[in-house]
Amino acid sequence: MNEKEYFNVADIFGENVFNDTVMQTRLPKKVYKKLHDVIEQGGELDLETADVIAHEMKEWAIEKGATHYTHWFQPLTGFTAEKHDSFISAPMENGKVLMSFSGKELIKGETDASSFPSGGLRATVEARGYTAWDCTSPAFVRQDAAGATLCIPTAFCSYTGEALDQKTPLLRSMEAINEQALRLLRLFGNTTSNKVTPSVGAEQEYFIIDREKYLQRKDLVFAGRTLFGAMPPKGQEMDDHYFGTIRERIAAYMKDVNIELWKLGVAAKTQHNEVAPAQHELAPIYAQCNVAVDHNQLIMETLKKVAGRHGLHCLLHEKPFAGVNGSGKHDNWSLTTDDGINLLEPGDTPHENIQFLLVLTCILKAVDDHAALLRASAADVGNDHRLGANEAPPAIISAFLGEQLEDVIEQLVSTGAATHSLTGKRLDTGVKTLPDFMKDATDRNRTSPFAFTGNKFEFRSVGSQDSVAQANVVLNTIVAEAFCEACDELEKAEDFSLAVHNLIKKYATEHQRIIFNGDGYSKEWVKEAERRGLPNLKSMVDAIPAYLDPKSVAAFEKFGVFTKAELESRVEVEYETYAKSINIEGRAMIDIASKQIIPAVIKYTTMLGNSLATVKNACPDADVSVQTELLLETSALLSDTKVALARLTDAVDQAKEMPRGKEQAVFFHEKIVPAMEALRSPVDALEMIVDKEMWPMPSYGDLLFEVSAL
Repeated sequence: MNEKEYFNVADIFGENVFNDTVMQTRLPKKVYKKLHDVIEQGGELDLETADVIAHEMKEWAIEKGATHYTHWFQPLTGFTAEKHDSFISAPMENGKVLMSFSGKELIKGETDASSFPSGGLRATVEARGYTAWDCTSPAFVRQDAAGATLCIPTAFCSYTGEALDQKTPLLRSMEAINEQALRLLRLFGNTTSNKVTPSVGAEQEYFIIDREKYLQRKDLVFAGRTLFGAMPPKGQEMDDHYFGTIRERIAAYMKDVNIELWKLGVAAKTQHNEVAPAQHELAPIYAQCNVAVDHNQLIMETLKKVAGRHGLHCLLHEKPFAGVNGSGKHDNWSLTTDDGINLLEPGDTPHENIQFLLVLTCILKAVDDHAALLRASAADVGNDHRLGANEAPPAIISAFLGEQLEDVIEQLVSTGAATHSLTGKRLDTGVKTLPDFMKDATDRNRTSPFAFTGNKFEFRSVGSQDSVAQANVVLNTIVAEAFCEACDELEKAEDFSLAVHNLIKKYATEHQRIIFNGDGYSKEWVKEAERRGLPNLKSMVDAIPAYLDPKSVAAFEKFGVFTKAELESRVEVEYETYAKSINIEGRAMIDIASKQIIPAVIKYTTMLGNSLATVKNACPDADVSVQTELLLETSALLSDTKVALARLTDAVDQAKEMPRGKEQAVFFHEKIVPAMEALRSPVDALEMIVDKEMWPMPSYGDLLFEVSAL
């Protein structure tokens, strides 16, 4: 789009989506109703109906320029996957071809399941896997250098039915929480709501750097983060980047990102500069859970794709630069009914809102009972560098409720009844021309991993490059379990009012330890959390076992979200992912140090030595202490680098001989990661000494400030 062109967002929004409006326009009423019923209530489409839908979808896509279709799915790689098939059928006798797309092709696809991570569920000889149409997430046409492609969101499972993706367990968990939430609503006399859906808004943080400089950094290319790098004179300490004016080059990029996303029906709402230089954030409006997960994948893909068009590169790694804030993905989660009721809306007097208090205390119970599992749901390799640092919530899971709800809980625990709610006070700005207004009854807490923020919970621990699917699978399942246990007790109660009152008090009392409104960054909280018995799982390797904790397995199996075999396979995939990722980082460090850094430093020391000899030759009485000192310091650091490099090389070689799985992952965590840190230390010190013209890669200053300065 020409930069001087003006457009109306409403005119382009969703234009490339086979959404409800398009379906109502193009599908026969009977077919539309059948599809709508399946979307809302579940069930299967007959092949005749599917054929009609497929034909109309194909015709619509061709009008958009599409030549191919693909089943777009989310395997356990963390990325999306797709195989493109054209619409052409076998050539006719006259040499022409027909463009066709059947209901069978729409509903089911086949792919090689053994080529994707399966944790042992699929052996190499057992290749068959299936993709199945998720009709609750609308198909869309993606337009890029390949032309236009009809993308059909699908689930991905093995020949024997096990889930091999993120989508299948997510849909299962949504069914579980819908069923249990409806049970709860019926107890309170609600007979009009027919469906409860988790509603999710996933904020996305990312870094943008110059692509040419990105390509000069092997660590960024191979690992997605800088494995070496000294801090520049300025970092984020002035707080001048956060919410600052968006620079022209970045603004042009953001504009194109928005246009792409709006056309795909992604309601990109908020954009701004984040805390660290070159860091930014994009936040969409809430959507149904599985659609929000699909949209977040589209957001990540679009951020990366559009960056290339602008000579930029998007970094989604949680910690691409040491010493400045990393990137997360805040997963805003709530529960809404099909008739517009938010189960997490406290109202003006939450102490009187019994249904809300039951929902709230059930969620507290769920988070307390499964704190380790919730922590594991946000575990990925990059997040180990971020969680617990001063820009992210700690690895300790706790829930922030704010002053108002914490006071209500305190009343319930101490007296057995809540009689009042704190209210917001008027904010007096002290300026006559500015309006006074009512403050919220509760402040916010950015150090909390699981914070109540008005009518939703914000799970702040998810990593920026990670899918939000797993976090929502866990949230949906553990809350469904808490709802189920509450309903089991209340449904048999003779006096419902008394029983629900006692149950709220019981849950509030037993799970008050999970509530923490203070500073999650403080050392005092670490000690207090330990006293309370809350788990502190500092690394991905520490967190993974939570999936196979007996109470985790019981919850997942009870609601059919995962079988034990599926959980065991995912645990295996997690361990392998960790080991492979650290192995790549370790090998990249060895490659960079051996082929780039050590030769550059030798070149610099040679120059110093020649300089020293030349000066001494020319003037024997000259003071050469500076050159001598630099030469000695550089040579010492070079020696340290060589020793650390040898140790890392030996450790990486040793890891190759270890059996894959937990043992290897633990070795990488306990041996390789410290060896990498030991190599980085002298190299970063050398970067501060060696002539910049001789240093073999762009510095942090080059990467972080060049784009944001334009």
